[in-house]
Amino acid sequence: MEIRLIHADESGDLGRITVEAYRNLRGTQPIGPYEKELRNVEARRIDSEVYVALDEDGQLMGGVTYVRDPSHEMAEFEDPDACGIRMLAVDPRFQGRGAGRSLVEACIARAREHGRERIILHSTPSMTLAQAMYARLGFDRAPELDEWIDEARDDDGQPLHLKAFTYSL
Repeated sequence: MEIRLIHADESGDLGRITVEAYRNLRGTQPIGPYEKELRNVEARRIDSEVYVALDEDGQLMGGVTYVRDPSHEMAEFEDPDACGIRMLAVDPRFQGRGAGRSLVEACIARAREHGRERIILHSTPSMTLAQAMYARLGFDRAPELDEWIDEARDDDGQPLHLKAFTYSL
């Protein structure tokens, strides 16, 4: 498996994979206006760093956005000593092969290179497999950093709950 920065011509494919992976959490149902943001990998690539995982045959397996600090448009945090991970997604055909873990490990390495003190990420309640992986990698739950998104509602009509996790470097 190869982990590297995305090439501009791969943005469309990663956008499709990201939407498919997120829809898969909801039984393939559309996820509303957030899909537009998930598809817009090019904006993330310009603002932050987007890493991709490729299999042995060069097939795109998935990707992740690494946000270096709170000055970036993609930042979901204000902590000046932190960086962030956003929109981790692995093509459902490739899940369970270590791509997600490798992408997160690449972000951890990048955070160390940048001298960051911690990584912050958010995850929805349905992302239980990702949350288990974060725990195995050493992330801790940080409920004080949780967010609720009124514009995005869950199946019960409640604001979307984004659970926060941190990794100390």
